[in-house]
Amino acid sequence: MAGVIEARLAELGVELPAAAAPAANYVPYVVSGKLIMVAGQVPFWNGELKGIGKVGRDLTTEQAVDIARICALNLIAQAKAACGGDLDRIARVVKLGGFVNCVDDFTQQPEVVNGASNLMVDVFGDAGTHARFAVGSNSLPRGVAVEVDGIFELK
Repeated sequence: MAGVIEARLAELGVELPAAAAPAANYVPYVVSGKLIMVAGQVPFWNGELKGIGKVGRDLTTEQAVDIARICALNLIAQAKAACGGDLDRIARVVKLGGFVNCVDDFTQQPEVVNGASNLMVDVFGDAGTHARFAVGSNSLPRGVAVEVDGIFELK
């Protein structure tokens, strides 16, 4: 029988990607005590980076929301790996950090990062509510539009 969170993913029609290997000298997550700290996740999907460019020039806010959601799917995939494949071991989403590669006068970073935040609440329910930041950046790795990191608590 699938776990509660796996059943919720299926109900939402959400398929998680495989947890990606790190692209540089870091680990994708660290478990310390009851916390899982997941490194920043970029919109890597089915072997390719999505959402290349600057929000407000190359991508709309709405497109960037979708890109933030892909980042969140990658966060959940890394958290699943940290839990030995059992997402029901997650007690709550503690914090997300969202970085938006955007033009200088762009001010809708919170709306963009809602793409990640909304997915966490959809998947984990009340345990998906979290603290967060959403900031603009002049550049992100590999030219992606959004990167999101996260902290999860274990039961």
